[in-house]
Order: sequence, then structure tokens, then C-alpha cells
Amino acid sequence: MNSGQQSEVLLSEQRGHIGIITFNRPEQHNALSPELLSKLCTVLATWAESDEVRVVVLTGAGDKAFSAGYDINAIATVGPEHQAVIDNEPQQTPFERGLAAVRNFPYPTIAMLNGHCFGGALHMALCCDIRIAADHIAMAMPPAKLGLVYGAEGLAQFIQTLGSAKAREMFFTGRTYKGEQIRDMGLAGQLVPAEALTETVFALAEGIASNAPLALRGIKRIMNIVELPALSHEHGKEAHELVSESFRSSDLKEGQAAFLEKRKPLFRGQ
Repeated sequence: MNSGQQSEVLLSEQRGHIGIITFNRPEQHNALSPELLSKLCTVLATWAESDEVRVVVLTGAGDKAFSAGYDINAIATVGPEHQAVIDNEPQQTPFERGLAAVRNFPYPTIAMLNGHCFGGALHMALCCDIRIAADHIAMAMPPAKLGLVYGAEGLAQFIQTLGSAKAREMFFTGRTYKGEQIRDMGLAGQLVPAEALTETVFALAEGIASNAPLALRGIKRIMNIVELPALSHEHGKEAHELVSESFRSSDLKEGQAAFLEKRKPLFRGQ
């Protein structure tokens, strides 16, 4: 086993042609922070350049959480108002860069869902090519419960993966899915007992890593090209403004406060 880059918030190692990345903030339920996302991008870029890692496995530290998503206290920092703008075009946030690094990694990626997976972390799991989950976990996409409009690329990813009807149900209700509901919704391809999760994932990873590298790269690249259609400039601007409006709203502030205070929010539509 070869040890790889390590830090307080992200662990990485390479086992032969398999790369393993662990979100390492267990006390914060492995919440995705800008620092963690930056290190994620660095590790994936290094592995992509070396061409030695043929499969990446993403998981969370401990046995309770894959990741609770983006830190609720810092959620405003991923909004459009905090994006850098160059030549009148908004640049990607750290969260968007992290998602893109996972989605565009040249070889297959597997989300090993060892614990609950919410919000932006669920989006990241859907950016992986394959998802295998322990059968005790919970998954949810709560933007509507927080007063937040989710971005166009993210919604497109959910529609592409789950289908339109299931994606609409998930986002409009904000409900939590467990057990067989996770597989029925298409959120994970397999559900296995927690004690069998690691063995199941690495058996699959080893099988993939033994295949022809050029075939893996080529198939992955073509799938990414054909899957997600590009928005027109006009629709992209409209979607961006809808997201910006929600980040400026009093409803978002109320949603954040209610979440942290564990109470029902009182939304006013403004």
C-alpha cells in the first residue's frame, strides 16, 4: 500500500491502480468545506496527470456519515454573490470546482456511501459513475426546506441520473429516503450490509482497474460528452438570476435559522 497526500480534512491513498479519498471531518459529519474541496481538486488533478489511478473511491471517515453536505453556516459563501467575475462571466465556486473534478476525472469513480449523505454531498455522489451504499443510511436533498434555489447544472445532473419524475419528487418534497427507497429512487445501484460495504466496493474497483485503460478513459469521456446538454446563454442567465434571488432572500436566512434551531421554518416568499 502506498500512502498518498494527507491532511486534517482530506485523506488520500493509492492501492495499486485504485485511489481512495476520505472526507475526514467526522465531528462535522464530514461536511464539505472550501479547504476540503480544494484539496480534493488537487489530489484528483495529480492522479489524473500521473495516469496511474484507474478507479477512484470516495468515502467518509467514521461510520455515521459519507457527508452532511456543505456546511449550513457557510452556505452563503457558495452563492452567486460570492463568485469571482472575469470578463462579466461568473467563475466556479470551490464547490462547483470540486464537483467538476469528480465528474471529469478521466477514469471511473465510485461513491462508497458508508453513512448519511445530504445536500451537496449527494450531488457529489451523483457525479460519481457508480454508487454503492450501506443499507442503513439516509439520503436527502433539502434546498426547498432551506429556501434555496438549486443551480441548473445540479438539477440537470439529478434529472439525468434519477429521471425527471423522481428528481422533481426529491427536490419539491425535500424528504429523506432510507433503505429500499434509496435504490428505488436510483440514488445507489447497490445496497449492502455495512459490514460488507468495503469488500463489495473494492471487489468492483479491482475488476474495473484490471480493464484496458484506453477503453476506460474513452468510454468515460464519451459518456460525459453525451449526457449533460449545455444551456443556452439566455437560459443560463435566467437560471443564474433565480439562484441569486434565493441567496438574497429573507426566506434563506429563515431556513438557515430554523435548521440550526431545529424548528419548522416560517417562509414568507420573499
